[in-house]
Amino acid sequence: MRKVLQQLKQYKRDTFLCIAMSALEVLMEILLPAITARIIDQGLEAANLPAVFRYGILLIVMAFLGLVFGATAGRFAASAASGLSANLREAIYSNIQTFSFSNIDKFSVPGLVTRMTTDVTNIQNAFMMIIRVAVRSPLMLVFSFVMCMLISPHLSGMFLIAMVFLVIVIGVIMVVTLKIFRRLFSKYDDLNASVQENISAIRVVKAFVREDYENKKFSRASDNLYRLSVKAEGLLAFNNPAMMIAIYFCIISLSWFGAQFIVAGDMTTGDLTSMFSYIMSLLMSLMMLSMVVVMISMSLASVRRISEVLSETPDLHDPENPIMEVPDGRIDFNRVNFSYKHGSGKNALSDIDLHIKSGETIGVIGGTGSGKSSLVNLICRLYDVDEGSVCVGGIDVRKYDMEVLRNQVSVVLQKNTLFSGTILDNLRWGNPDATDEECIEACKAACADEFIDRMPDGYHTHIERGGSNVSGGQKQRLCIARALLKKPKILILDDSTSAVDTATDSKIRAAFAREIPGTTKIIIAQRISSVETADRILVLDNGRINAFDTHENLLKSNPIYQEIYESQVKGGGDFDQPA
Repeated sequence: MRKVLQQLKQYKRDTFLCIAMSALEVLMEILLPAITARIIDQGLEAANLPAVFRYGILLIVMAFLGLVFGATAGRFAASAASGLSANLREAIYSNIQTFSFSNIDKFSVPGLVTRMTTDVTNIQNAFMMIIRVAVRSPLMLVFSFVMCMLISPHLSGMFLIAMVFLVIVIGVIMVVTLKIFRRLFSKYDDLNASVQENISAIRVVKAFVREDYENKKFSRASDNLYRLSVKAEGLLAFNNPAMMIAIYFCIISLSWFGAQFIVAGDMTTGDLTSMFSYIMSLLMSLMMLSMVVVMISMSLASVRRISEVLSETPDLHDPENPIMEVPDGRIDFNRVNFSYKHGSGKNALSDIDLHIKSGETIGVIGGTGSGKSSLVNLICRLYDVDEGSVCVGGIDVRKYDMEVLRNQVSVVLQKNTLFSGTILDNLRWGNPDATDEECIEACKAACADEFIDRMPDGYHTHIERGGSNVSGGQKQRLCIARALLKKPKILILDDSTSAVDTATDSKIRAAFAREIPGTTKIIIAQRISSVETADRILVLDNGRINAFDTHENLLKSNPIYQEIYESQVKGGGDFDQPA
C-alpha cells in the first residue's frame, strides 16, 4: 500500500482538500434535521411564523453550503484519484523500462497489461471512494449517533443493536469475498493472454482455420472469470437484505417507542422527526461503508499485484564507477556457464571459452536450442553469466555502463520489430541525430534502398504498427540499417537475414566488409551460404562449443558442419538457390 500511495505526489493537496470539504459537507447535513425539528416545535406547533421564516432561511443556506462543499469535494476527489492512477501507470511503465530480460520473464506481457489497466482502474475507483465516502460515512455515522444520544439516550440503544448486526454480517461477507477477488484478478491475466495471443497471431489462426479452437479457448477463460465474478457478487448481494432488516427494525422500534414517549411528554414531534432522519443517515452510512469495504477488498488484490511490479528491482545494475568507453570490438568468453533460471542446474551454455579479435567476422551455426541466441545476449549484457566472464574490448561487461555498452553492441534480433511512424523515424532509433544522407547510406548497405525507392513516399513512407505493411525480408533489412546507424564496434545479426534471398544476403555481407571493416561482426544463421565467407565459424551443440574454425577446415573435420553442408548444398541447395 505504501508503494502505491507514494505515487500521490503532487495530488496530496487535492486529497486533503477533498477530506476537508467532505467533513464540512457532513457538518451541514447533520445540522439540517436539528433545524427541521426547531421549525416543527418552535414554528409550526407554536404557530410562530417569524420562527418558521428564520429557521427556513437558515435551512436553505446550510443546504446550499452542503451542496457547494459536496461538489467541491467531488471535484478534488476526481482530481486526486485520476492523478494517482496516471502516476501509477507512469511509475509502472518507467520501472518496466529498467527491467532486464530475466525481470520481464517473471511477469507475462498480459499480466503487465492487466496491471496497467484493470488493476490501476480498480485502485483509482477505490481511492476515490476512500477519500470521499470513507471519510463522509464514518463522520456521518458518528455525528448521527451523537445527535440521537442528545435527543433520546434510551431510543439510541436500538441503533447499537442494528449496527452490531450489520458489522457481523458485512465482516463475514468481506472475509470470504476477499479470497475470491484475489483469484479473480489472476483470471484476468488468462483472459488478456488469450486475446493478445489470438490477435497477434491472427494470420496464423486463419491460415490453419483454428478460429473455433481459439473461440473455445477464449470462452473457457471468460467462463472462469464469469463464475468467480458471480460467486463474489452473489455473496455481496447479502449486503442489501441485511441492511433492509436493520433499517426496518430501527423504523418499527422507533415508531413504537417514540409514539409512547410523545404521549408521555418525554419527546416532541420535532425530535421524533429528526430521529427518523438521523437513523436513516446512520444506516445509510453503514451501507456506504460496506460498499467501501467491497471496493477496498477488490482493490487490495490490485494493490498487491501493482506493488509487485513497483518493488521489482532490475537484476542487472551499473557498477559504482562504470567504464564509459568501449576500446574496441574484441570479445572474450572465459569459461562461461549460463542458465536462464539461476541455480536450476539447466544450463543454456556450458563451459564456453571463446576469443574473437576486433574486426573479425564470425559465423555461428547450430541446431535449434543449441544456445546461439543465448550466446550473443551475454555480449550486450541482456543477461549476466552464472560463472566465468564475458569481456568486450578486454573489459568485463559488468564493469561498463550498460547504456554505453549497448550503444557499441548493435543487435538485430530474431524477432524484428518496427514501430508506427515513417521509415526515417524507425531508422533513427539507431541514431536520433542521424541525417537523411546517413540514413540513406545505411539503407544502401542493408540493401533496403531497393524497395524504399519504389515506395510512393520513399523514406517518408508511413510504417504501420508492427511493420504490418512491409514484408518479412523488407522488415529485416530496415532493422539491419537501423543497427548500422549506431556505428557500433560490434554488430550481431541473430538469424536476421532468414527472410532475405541468398543474392541479397550476399550483397549485405559484402557491404559489411566494405563499409564497416573495423566492426566485429557476428552472424547467426541457419544456412551455410550466410556464414561460409566468415573469418571463422562457431559450431554450437547443446549449449557447448563443438568446433570453431574456418569453413574449409570444418568441412574436412567436423561431422555436424558436414551434415548441415551436405543437406543444404548437395541435397538441393538453399530454399532460393539452385543446387
